[in-house]
Amino acid sequence: MLSEAENQHIEQLDETSLPFLNFAEQHRRLLNALLQQTPALLEGSLAPLLRTPRLIEFENKRTFFQNRMNHLREDRHYGGSLRICVRRDHVFEDSFHQLRMRTADEMRCKLSVQFQGEEGIDAGGVSREWYQVMAREIFNPGFSLFVNVPEGGTTFQPNPNSMVQNDEARGTNHLDYFKFVGRVIGKALHDGLLIDAYFTRSFYKHMLGLGITYEDIEAVDPEYYRTLKWMLENDITDVLEMNFTAELDYFGKKQVVELRPGGAGQKVTQANKRAYVSLVAKHVMTNAIREQITAFLQGFWELVPKNLVRIFNDHELELLISGLPDIDVDDLRNNTEYHGFTAASPVVQWFWEAVREMEGKSLALLLQFVTGTSKVPLEGFKALQGISGPQKFQIHRAYGPNNRLPSAHTCFNQLDLIEYDSKEQLEDRLMTAIREGSEGFGFG
Repeated sequence: MLSEAENQHIEQLDETSLPFLNFAEQHRRLLNALLQQTPALLEGSLAPLLRTPRLIEFENKRTFFQNRMNHLREDRHYGGSLRICVRRDHVFEDSFHQLRMRTADEMRCKLSVQFQGEEGIDAGGVSREWYQVMAREIFNPGFSLFVNVPEGGTTFQPNPNSMVQNDEARGTNHLDYFKFVGRVIGKALHDGLLIDAYFTRSFYKHMLGLGITYEDIEAVDPEYYRTLKWMLENDITDVLEMNFTAELDYFGKKQVVELRPGGAGQKVTQANKRAYVSLVAKHVMTNAIREQITAFLQGFWELVPKNLVRIFNDHELELLISGLPDIDVDDLRNNTEYHGFTAASPVVQWFWEAVREMEGKSLALLLQFVTGTSKVPLEGFKALQGISGPQKFQIHRAYGPNNRLPSAHTCFNQLDLIEYDSKEQLEDRLMTAIREGSEGFGFG
């Protein structure tokens, strides 16, 4: 299924491009092998592939992205250094105040960092360390800019109550901080460096201008997601008494907000429940944090061209920002629980054989598919977290026809597999499931 963005690209294609794209769909592996050998083809005869980027493998996209960023730096002749001197125990604040007034062109210059009171010339190592420290500080609960969701998890999204950072005396506003964070993430991509920053799936989609679906709520509030899913799958006539409103947590106090004008007086019915679910998703993942998202993107897009980053999907953007994880398959297997299967079940044996044969990018996509993020806990998979605390990787038996794709519940680190007929069949269905994500309706 094509994403909303790709459908828009298709609509803009001229008639001469469509036969090429049909050919590319059929010969995807061959074309990607050619791109791996000769990346410049993506800026020449194979450029039409950029109009349907799902046909391009991640490594080829990343090479193209990095080459284009290098060309941008060379074309604009950014010289000199962007020098900052920061206190190690006040890295975030010092960096913010020294970089906030810099122009976008100045931000593109080579970063040179010095930690106050420490000797040494920054030949690249100090800057990399600065990014590591900044990644920790960006998500420091003391700054109240981001919250990890689900609670205790490893992914973050903007805090709807981040305005606690407003300081009139110092002339700072919480949105200034979000623009700064966007600049830091954009600067890392611009410089070709990785940063340990993991966001929610919906936040990556905002960075790419992709549509949000109500399913994205599962990673933020699993119980709320299950309620919405039940509503869509069942007749709610005379069962639920709800209006087009939602609750907003404002500094610990619940506030009721209307999902649309006059929503407090409009009942949710069987006929309009889909509109309600759509508006709830928009409220939870967009409207409640719209200002923070907008400020972040202002900073991010100053350094990373919008049209260039949008060749990636949300899963790939995480890997572009944070890198491919080092996944120990033995550690993952030793910390996996089975429900409806045993470790000796043929499907389970085939699964682990298939996983062991995966290359790094596919392993990362599998981890994203099941847990919601490619981040590996520092203590290994024994420390994997779920919605209620520690939760091991789980494989559950599902039922249905053998053409059914595997499914996942990220808040429980749960993979559902049916009893496939062969290893080849399982491998085909699994790779299809983790590679072919579908996008939903978009929000303005």
